[in-house]
Amino acid sequence: MDSDQLHTFLKVAEFQNMTRAAKKIGLSQPALSRAIARLEEELGQPLFDRQARKVVLTDAGKVLQGRAVQLIAMLDDLKAEIRDDGETGRLRIAAIPTIAPYFLPDLLRTFSKDFPKACVHVREDVTTSILKACKQGEIDVAILALPVREKYLEVMELFEEELLLVMPTLHPLAKQKTITEKDIDSYPFILLQEAHCLSDNVLSYCSQRSVYPVSIERTSQLTTIQELVSLNHGISMVPEMARRIDQSPDRVYRSLTGSKPSRTIVAVWNPYRYQSRILKSFLEVLQKFA
Repeated sequence: MDSDQLHTFLKVAEFQNMTRAAKKIGLSQPALSRAIARLEEELGQPLFDRQARKVVLTDAGKVLQGRAVQLIAMLDDLKAEIRDDGETGRLRIAAIPTIAPYFLPDLLRTFSKDFPKACVHVREDVTTSILKACKQGEIDVAILALPVREKYLEVMELFEEELLLVMPTLHPLAKQKTITEKDIDSYPFILLQEAHCLSDNVLSYCSQRSVYPVSIERTSQLTTIQELVSLNHGISMVPEMARRIDQSPDRVYRSLTGSKPSRTIVAVWNPYRYQSRILKSFLEVLQKFA
């Protein structure tokens, strides 16, 4: 048994489907099936119960899954520690879509000036997927917004960011000197899909103040929200970092009067995995940059 076999086994266990796992790994399905069969032959136990549309771990498979995760983590950490010279090596960074395009470019440019030999890989994904990957050691550090509900992860607060009301230039609210949360109650809202934590931030702020905006549209990108606002489909709340790069004359941004909606941006990593010197340097740069 080797690490490639264990990686293959874990992907099949994750997807519960040979075809999807094979596509993810880059193998043909027959090749993947043979690899699993050889592993089962070596261990003398079936690892999967083959059903019509999926495969399910047997008791032996569940035991191997837990140990395989530990073994692969130990091997990865060992390689990282031996190769760690503080200047080179791989750094895997993840960020949610409402942060990645607005915050990462300048941060990575700053980091690359001091550590030009580091190989930086960026992943953009929703919070749940990122936290899972962080726990499994697939990424080194994540930048996202609170809350972080996963246990056993290190969380470092970076900064608090205001969420601004965005509306078409000629919207009635744009003419008001002040805008309170009650003023937005009667207007249709455009929100991100439920997988995005920004929607939770917005709806939580509103519900705490007994404001219940009607959501008429949901999208997967902030830029789509901004364009729909320009087309007078509704209003929304977006992070300050998105407003800073918006040059459109078709929409305006306003702060709410009183208690302002906001989100807290944090860095998250797995403290039980090996912390390379290049990762520690990145976290230092991140703190200064934030």
